[in-house]
Amino acid sequence: MIVTNSDGWATDVFGQAKLGDPRRTVRLVKLASGLAQNAGKSLVKSSVTPADMEAAYRFIRNSSISSEDIAEAGFLSTAAKVRNDDTLLALEDTTSLNFSHKSVRDELGHITNGKRARGFQVHSVLLFSPKKSDIIGLIEQRCWSRDLDTFGKKYHHLKIPYEQKESFKWQTASMQMGTRLGEKIKHVISVCDREADIIEYLDYKQQHDERFIVRCAHSRCIEEGEDTLFAFGEALRCAGKRTIHVPQKGGRKARTVICEIKFAPVTIKIPVNKRGESIPLYYVNCIGSGKNDKSLTWHLLTSEPVKTKAQAEQIITYYEKRWLIEDYHKSWKSGGTQVEDLRMQSRENLERMITVLAFVAVRIQQLRYIGVQRELAEKTSCEVVFQPLEWKLLWQVREQKRIPRRPPSLYWAYIHLAKLAGWQDSKRNGRAGWVTLWEGWFKLQNIIEGYQLAKSLDHDL
Repeated sequence: MIVTNSDGWATDVFGQAKLGDPRRTVRLVKLASGLAQNAGKSLVKSSVTPADMEAAYRFIRNSSISSEDIAEAGFLSTAAKVRNDDTLLALEDTTSLNFSHKSVRDELGHITNGKRARGFQVHSVLLFSPKKSDIIGLIEQRCWSRDLDTFGKKYHHLKIPYEQKESFKWQTASMQMGTRLGEKIKHVISVCDREADIIEYLDYKQQHDERFIVRCAHSRCIEEGEDTLFAFGEALRCAGKRTIHVPQKGGRKARTVICEIKFAPVTIKIPVNKRGESIPLYYVNCIGSGKNDKSLTWHLLTSEPVKTKAQAEQIITYYEKRWLIEDYHKSWKSGGTQVEDLRMQSRENLERMITVLAFVAVRIQQLRYIGVQRELAEKTSCEVVFQPLEWKLLWQVREQKRIPRRPPSLYWAYIHLAKLAGWQDSKRNGRAGWVTLWEGWFKLQNIIEGYQLAKSLDHDL
């Protein structure tokens, strides 16, 4: 990834937006640049002047501007970055955005957080290059609001046509990616969790010769013997072992697990209540082998040929990258742009704002991802993220010596921003979490505000 400052990034992502008036595109670029430079801050605090603030609010409140058009500009920008990679991963996941503010609450639907919670459901697809270890960008995102009358009602689920179900989102994402990427879709492997284990989706991907890795939720009937898939997997001979790093999630701590690897070709039978032919795929079984590792169990179905241990390990490596889409949602919701803290006066205004912030969150994740890759981060200037005043004050607080003429590296800034929040790198892995970086960023902003206030008072005296 070529890293640019916030102005260059905003121009690259939104500069070709078609919003009905070129002046709106210019305003969108300026708005996105301000939000990227002041991640997590409101429109007021991310605007340089009162005129900028007023123009930003006019943009967000403009009913002639579609959030879909804003998003499409960003998706096409991502598609344009795809070059000659022979393999790309489309990392997919669904999350909910919780908005409890009274002004928009009545316009939103129920979400998975409880009966009284209101917000949007969002399905996101992040494009990643495993060869370059590069987060390319957001290639698809769909946001919708559920009907309040459907809360808790699943008894009629089987009667709803597949195309009208929420689960159709997986196929919709593939169709949209195909439209934007054209022939390049042949190089894309969709990487999905258990929610995508839908027979119609697997059939669609196979019929359209699209590549995928899906973690199984169901022990499906297969043509190989009389066993179901999971029982078949248990009976396979172990091909070797592999160490897997399981990232922290919720109350679960990050851990390292030693797993046994098994693999075989399988043919998935179509359920008796469905139509279609059996689906020939490859199966990779990855189960923790240690006393405390049994909780990790991955049953993976893939369109990729798996005939050797090396190929099976490659599939597992690709699936491990799925944590990046969860990490992206963190950067959007709690670790970066703080999108759920937005206070807008209408649903349409909210949709426009969360769309812009969806791409700002990608930039935040890209920069953090560079930060944890030390070799790349040490070659990148910290001024792609920090204004001169910001890194200079961080230098004075942390180094307490003469400020260098050339800005330090992004890796230096990443480490010292975390240390500003009290991070000690006790695990010796050089990886600071979202919360720590966020606390360090706000502490730095407080230092900057104090410096500017002192300078202002000194000038007045």
